Amino acid sequence: MTGIVGKKLGMTQIYKEDGTVVPVTVIEAQPGCVVQVKTPEKDGYEAVKVGFFEVRKEKRLNKPELGVFKKAGVKPYRVLKEFPMEGLNVGDLITVERFSKGDKVSVSGISKGKGFQGVMKRHGFKGGPGSHGSMFNRAPGSIGASSFPSRVWKNQRMPGHMGSEKVTVKNLEIVDVRVDQNLLLIKGAVPGARNSIVEIRKED
Repeated sequence: MTGIVGKKLGMTQIYKEDGTVVPVTVIEAQPGCVVQVKTPEKDGYEAVKVGFFEVRKEKRLNKPELGVFKKAGVKPYRVLKEFPMEGLNVGDLITVERFSKGDKVSVSGISKGKGFQGVMKRHGFKGGPGSHGSMFNRAPGSIGASSFPSRVWKNQRMPGHMGSEKVTVKNLEIVDVRVDQNLLLIKGAVPGARNSIVEIRKED
């Protein structure tokens, strides 16, 4: 499985050869450096740990984090991700060249935060009548029974914090790969706000 971490720049649209318009998300994926190679003999599984987004000031990292990079003899990076990839050594670079036009990928990111929301926005409740003094417009309504169970059931749909959680969208198509600009153009929308960090994994 090939993977890379990038920064979501925003959305735009491009034209295909037949003139149709395709909405795409532009992701800037700078080359990542292999920091550690995990083997079945030592770690019990095979994978590589890759660093992305170079850290310019070492004081921004604590000593355990800095020790990982010094042991590998590479520059310090801000983001570390593991991918089940083979045939790589410490110091090798992971670039957008590993992806090609037409590949299917999964994209993970932190969704936009929407703060504290009520049940109508958060869960799609219909709400009550909006007139004639019903006094029941956007309220959640009853949340429990009477003598049994004498408590509120777990996992009731209630008002609360909405968004700002990890979301993965699968089966997205890569429309174009621009190696000279380190850009991936992915059809459709991906999770996260502009300039947020997203993880792209090629699907089998």
